[in-house]
Amino acid sequence: MRTPIYFDYNATSPVDPRVLEKMLPFFTEHFGNASSKLHAYGWLAEEAVKEARSEVARLINCDTSELIFTSGATESINLALKGAYSAYQKKGNHIILVRSEHKAVIDCCEGLAKQGAELSYLNVDREGRIDLHELKNAFKDNTILVCMMLANNESGVIQDIAQVAEITHSKNALLLSDATQAIGKIRVDVQELGIDLMPLSAHKFYGPKGVGALFVRRKNPRVTLLAQQLGGGHENGLRSGTLNVPGIVGLGAACALAEEEQWDDAILLSRLRTKLEQSLLELGNVFVNGSQKHRLPNVSNLCFSGIKAAQLITKLPDLAFSTGSACSSALPEPSHVLKAMGLDDAAAYASARFSLGKYTTEEEVDFCIEKISTALTKNN
Repeated sequence: MRTPIYFDYNATSPVDPRVLEKMLPFFTEHFGNASSKLHAYGWLAEEAVKEARSEVARLINCDTSELIFTSGATESINLALKGAYSAYQKKGNHIILVRSEHKAVIDCCEGLAKQGAELSYLNVDREGRIDLHELKNAFKDNTILVCMMLANNESGVIQDIAQVAEITHSKNALLLSDATQAIGKIRVDVQELGIDLMPLSAHKFYGPKGVGALFVRRKNPRVTLLAQQLGGGHENGLRSGTLNVPGIVGLGAACALAEEEQWDDAILLSRLRTKLEQSLLELGNVFVNGSQKHRLPNVSNLCFSGIKAAQLITKLPDLAFSTGSACSSALPEPSHVLKAMGLDDAAAYASARFSLGKYTTEEEVDFCIEKISTALTKNN
C-alpha cells in the first residue's frame, strides 16, 4: 500500500488512465489548432472538440450549443457572473448568494459590488442548508441573479436546486449553480434542476487540470452574457483564445466515463465513507458537520474536539486530507463555510474534510481509521 494515502479528492483527482490515453495523441500527432479551417490538422482537432462537447452535453443533458469551454470552474464563474451582470444591468443590479458559497463566487460578487452591484447573503442552518422562505423574501424588483452551489466543496451538502430554480424563475431572475463538486459524483441534469448557468471543472472528476466548461441556457429562458475575454471570437464569441484541445478531449472523456460509472462509484464511496465516519465517531468527541442525508457520497467533514485539524494533519504524514477548500488552505482564518453553519472558531479549526475517490480502497480506509485512532489516543 502506497503512502501517503489520498483522502482529498475534492481538492483534485488523478487523471483516469483511459482519459490520458485519449488525450495523448493531441499533444503530438494531432496537434492542430481547432480554429484552422483550411487543412486536415485543424479539421481533426475541430472534430475532437466537437466530440468532447457532445460528451459533456450528454452528461448534463444540454444542447452542445449551450457549452462554453474555459480553463476551469473559476473562469467559468467569472464569465457567468460578470457576463450576466454586464448584460442585465438595465434590469437591475441585485444578486442573491449564499454565505457558504465557494470563494470564487463570493470574491467575484464582492468585486461586482465595488462596481455597483447590490448583494444579499442567505444564511444556512447547522445542516448547511438554506431556508427557502428566506430565499423568497430576499428578492427585490431589481434582482437579476441567484448564486447557489449544487453541492458544497467542504461539507458535501446538497441544496434543493430544483425548488430554488422554480422560485428564482417565478421572480424573473436567473440561477447560477456551481456544480464543480457535484459533476461525476451524482446525477446532474440541467433540465430537471432548472439551472441557467453552471460551471464545471474536469480535474474534480478524473480529468486534467486547466480545463472546464460553462453551461449557458439558450431557451426557457435564453440567457445573455457579455464576453469578458476578447480576441478572436472563439466559443460563440464568449471566450476568445486558442482552444486547449488535449484538455477538452480529456474533459469529454472524463464525462463519458462518469456517465457510465458514477452510479457504481457512488455506491462504493458511500459504503467506504460510512465505514470511515462511523469508526471515527465511535472514538468519542468527534462530530459530523452538515447534513448526513443531503450530501455527496464521498465527503465527510468531521470536527475533532480538543485538537486543531491542522495539528492532527501534521501528526499523520501517511495520510493526505485537508481542513477545507484547497483554494482557501493558505488562509489563516477558520472556514467560512463552517462558520456560516454556526460553528464557533474553535470547532471550525478542529474540523477536517475527508473526501474519497474511486481509487480509494477498504484497506486504505482501515489504515486511516487506525492512524487517526492512535493519534487521538495519544493526544488525550
